[in-house]
Amino acid sequence: MAGVVCAWLRNDLRLHDSPVLHRAAALAKEKGIPALPVYVIDPRLFQRTRRGTWKTGPFRALFLLQSLRVLRRRLRKVGSNLLVKVGRPEEVLPSLLGNGSYLLTQQEVTSEELAVDGGVREALGGRAVWEYCWGSTLFHKDDLPFRPDLSDAPDVFTTFKNAVEPELAARVNEVPGTFQGKKTESKMRVRRCLPDVEEGSLPLPADLEIPDVELAWAVLPYSEVVEEPVPTEKAALQFVGGEEEALKRLKYYLWDTDLIAKYFDIRNGMLGGDYSTKLAAWLALGCISPRKIFEEIRRYEKARTSNKSTYWVLFELMWRDFFRFFAAKHGDGIFRRTAVAGGQRKWADDPQKFELWATGRTGYPLVDANMRELQATGFMSNRGRQNVASFLALDLDVDWRRGADLFESFLIDYDVTANWGNWLMAAGLGTGRVNRFNVIRQSKMYDEEGAYIRHWIPELAEVPTQFIHQPWMMSSSEKEWFHAEAYPRPCVDPNKFRETPEGKGKGGNMKRKEARKEEQRKPRS
Repeated sequence: MAGVVCAWLRNDLRLHDSPVLHRAAALAKEKGIPALPVYVIDPRLFQRTRRGTWKTGPFRALFLLQSLRVLRRRLRKVGSNLLVKVGRPEEVLPSLLGNGSYLLTQQEVTSEELAVDGGVREALGGRAVWEYCWGSTLFHKDDLPFRPDLSDAPDVFTTFKNAVEPELAARVNEVPGTFQGKKTESKMRVRRCLPDVEEGSLPLPADLEIPDVELAWAVLPYSEVVEEPVPTEKAALQFVGGEEEALKRLKYYLWDTDLIAKYFDIRNGMLGGDYSTKLAAWLALGCISPRKIFEEIRRYEKARTSNKSTYWVLFELMWRDFFRFFAAKHGDGIFRRTAVAGGQRKWADDPQKFELWATGRTGYPLVDANMRELQATGFMSNRGRQNVASFLALDLDVDWRRGADLFESFLIDYDVTANWGNWLMAAGLGTGRVNRFNVIRQSKMYDEEGAYIRHWIPELAEVPTQFIHQPWMMSSSEKEWFHAEAYPRPCVDPNKFRETPEGKGKGGNMKRKEARKEEQRKPRS
């Protein structure tokens, strides 16, 4: 078997700004050998976890299939193709590589992925040169002002952000003064996007026949029968995987609607498709690169405007970087019960409480509406994620890892470092302060009229606004009148969330203080 440049694609399913494909094209030309883009569907990712959830739930699985179909079609347009194989990478990849081959892949940072890499390298036995490419973050790892092992990287986001990029440096909840009006110049140290893959630059092996089979649902190696999900009209957005849809969404949010210019003011919404960029799902599978988003934002700032909102989208991309490098620094610490904070915090082993939370039956409308949205669509707003995570870990005292595991299964936009990093911080196990959310107050602040709650909880569809956030305040006759008898009673005492005088009603000073305190929270989808 002759040598080949194998581009093993994983969470980088795109042609634009692709370090792996760009390097594969360069090596193929330099060495005069063919290039083979490959994606391996690993059966281990389609089994149940030890907590009983699917490692890859059906929403994300469908999004993956759609993304692979698009990637294969786009590769064919430039004279290449995508070989999709089902099996363990350490068994599949060596069989494709002869002596003198090269294997390129995007560098990951968490233990399961690194263990697979180790298995592949061992199985290769020196038959091929292994080469990592870095491509999942806005800032390249080599450009960070920290030691190569990241041992001195800050564990506090604002400190990290200000150290990595002076142009984004600002105190908590402030915006750099340069983000005002048209921003004609920027010295941000983000590497330029790599050129798109050129036609003919990835010549396939002449003796390899890639089967022209449909990437249908049945291809997925689930260990049990799992039905393909059916879209619901109630979803905030109909997510469709692939590079084309990602670029279309970016264009829509910036150039078609100017939504990015008011993002800061609308980002805490929960209903509809426009309150956030919704790019996280495409970022998670690498259908779009963070540098591509950055370059489009910079182009927008030059042509139209820069303000607190355009800054805040860059701010969210920095959160993604922070969690990626945080995980690289702490390794398996992000998966441990006590995470990186240590201590002796005890968590309740209460399957009943967890089930009420997971199925949206806690008796707290904001929590239940968000969990039902997740179960029905694979999506949840950032505001919702903060509240349900805080509720599970800090109010129900259930092991936060059960929540992170459920999110891993259901979320279309699951990203290992962002998901587990956000959860450990929600559980108060980071190195900063603990943010405990009052889910009643949050419900009144961010779903004031109860539209989101009514959208997802049919039992409360007829309940008036005065009771929608606290349905337990209704009398039995009122519950009957408003057809709310089927909605469960609170699973924990509502007095736990008793509001201070200044936090009553529509919020006043408390609302503003709450908003200011939480602006620095985790990245939005």
